[in-house]
Amino acid sequence: MSRTYKATGINLKSMPLGESDRLLTILTQEFGLIRVVAPGARKQNSKLGGRSGLFVVNELLIAKGRSLDKITQAETCESYPGLSQDLGKLAASQYLAEMVLAQALSEQPQEELFCLLNEHLSRLQQLPSNPVILVLAHLTHAVFHLLALAGITPQVQVCCLSGRSLTPDFNDPDWRVGFSVPAGGTVSLSALQRLQAEGEKRTRRQGDKETRGGLGEIPSISSLTFSKQGVVAEATSTSYHHRQEIPVLNTRINATELNLLQQLAAAELNQLNTLLLDASVSPDTSWQFIEQILRQYTQYHLGRPIRSAVLLDSYFASLPNSAK
Repeated sequence: MSRTYKATGINLKSMPLGESDRLLTILTQEFGLIRVVAPGARKQNSKLGGRSGLFVVNELLIAKGRSLDKITQAETCESYPGLSQDLGKLAASQYLAEMVLAQALSEQPQEELFCLLNEHLSRLQQLPSNPVILVLAHLTHAVFHLLALAGITPQVQVCCLSGRSLTPDFNDPDWRVGFSVPAGGTVSLSALQRLQAEGEKRTRRQGDKETRGGLGEIPSISSLTFSKQGVVAEATSTSYHHRQEIPVLNTRINATELNLLQQLAAAELNQLNTLLLDASVSPDTSWQFIEQILRQYTQYHLGRPIRSAVLLDSYFASLPNSAK
């Protein structure tokens, strides 16, 4: 069996190892996530120095080791220097890297994920530095695509309860739909109200049966509690247990915000760029709000926080409104 193998990968994480080495976490097309040593990468004039930087794509020759494999040769085929020269782009790139690290598999080909990440990093690098809202919008678009590839994209075209299509009503300034992270996306408020009404009727009917059977008082609506999964659960008696699934709304979104969410499924950014120029979109609120919704959804379904989002928030908050 050969003691060496070839792979094409992009560096997602780097940390010092020993006196002069680096330990790299790399997303490869052929083997998914791998952790390898770049020997002497921290030495001055090392051939692996620049090739071990973040978001550098290399063709690698790797030697198998007892505990950790080692890079013996590396040839750079793509890099994104523009990302490290702009704090907003760097924070957005690290945000995407965290998502990829959370969903990528090891010892399995990850060609689709590899290509999708490279495509969105390339798009981020090519963006102008101002307005910064462009970076936030393109980051949101990339997050949506990564969620789609993982099979956990939020439902934004139809109501999660009724399955009916949702069409933004721009003529009604008070038009809203709900967004429920545990339920998986958008929720029609009218469908939610019907479900709540049915749940209350069911509770009262069951309470009547219990009272007639001498099992105690009818449970009131105030006795309902939220479960960990975001579902309203009725308090149980010694002889009765019932759960009525009613999604908890994390927020409500207006017609413009729903329109932005629905456009994120597009493969190209032409429609998205048109929306950025739309006078009805408030750049300093709408895109921030959409990113926050998707961030909360992503963290819930991936089961971990996105730490780079803190840097993104700090950077965006430090900018004057004119730069946004």
